Amino acid sequence: MSAAPPSTSPSTPPLSGLQPLGPILIGDGMLRLHHALLDLLAALSPGDWQRPTAAAPWTVKDVVAHLLDTDIRRLSAQRDRQPAPPPAQPIESYAALVDYLNWLNAQWVAAARHISPRLLVEFLAITGPALHALLSEIDPYAPARVAVSWAGETTSAHWFDMAREYTEKWHHQQHIREAAGAPLLDGPEWLGPVLATFLRGLPHAYRAAPAAPGTAVVVEIPGPAGGQWTIVHDGDVWQLWGGAPAQADAWLRLDADSAWRLLTKGLAPADAMARLHVTGERELAQPFLDMVSIMA
Repeated sequence: MSAAPPSTSPSTPPLSGLQPLGPILIGDGMLRLHHALLDLLAALSPGDWQRPTAAAPWTVKDVVAHLLDTDIRRLSAQRDRQPAPPPAQPIESYAALVDYLNWLNAQWVAAARHISPRLLVEFLAITGPALHALLSEIDPYAPARVAVSWAGETTSAHWFDMAREYTEKWHHQQHIREAAGAPLLDGPEWLGPVLATFLRGLPHAYRAAPAAPGTAVVVEIPGPAGGQWTIVHDGDVWQLWGGAPAQADAWLRLDADSAWRLLTKGLAPADAMARLHVTGERELAQPFLDMVSIMA
């Protein structure tokens, strides 16, 4: 059984209270996020750069270097058509793709330890606006250069890939902020698009969960950055919708802070379960607890 592509919903909701999901258009959100990062880095003390982060074993400086790498890698490949280093083995599975990306990440971070914090920031000041310009000039509905694999897609619309890029940069900036004791970017204008993007992976997360036709699972994240998302089994695959029906086979409620941490492997499923309020069939909560919305 395979999951339906999560980029858009079918046009006719199967239950009252549900709505089709439209695209997540980031707009200038990535550029605003970039400027917030530069302001944050300008305020760091020399000692802050060596603080450990939740992305262990990376320090703050390592995470900053990784953010620079994501800019350079995409600009080089997508704008300048520079081929990436070939993998040692053919990439024939999702796990192999993750291993290859981890290898690329580790290579860069190790090499970047020779780069000063000042120079990292100067490089970011160049690459951030260049990346925003590149991504913004592409038709949001055109096919993306790379599919959003963690959502189970083999082809994606550009808007979904751009939203995924935003979530990558957002959650790593949170790692830096937490390590340095700086305020998190958790207002709805920042976190709302992140959660909306992450939860597009719900059908893929539930792809192996057996269910009768019409089975509905609601994921609710309270607060201004959250919302309600519902997956309904149509007898073949799970389909994703916005909103919630009057009744569901399982209703899962998790606070926004715990949700983004769970979906980026910053909160263990067992710890998330202690914070999750479940109404209905508890076994239908497990695929959500095991869900990961990053390449990991």
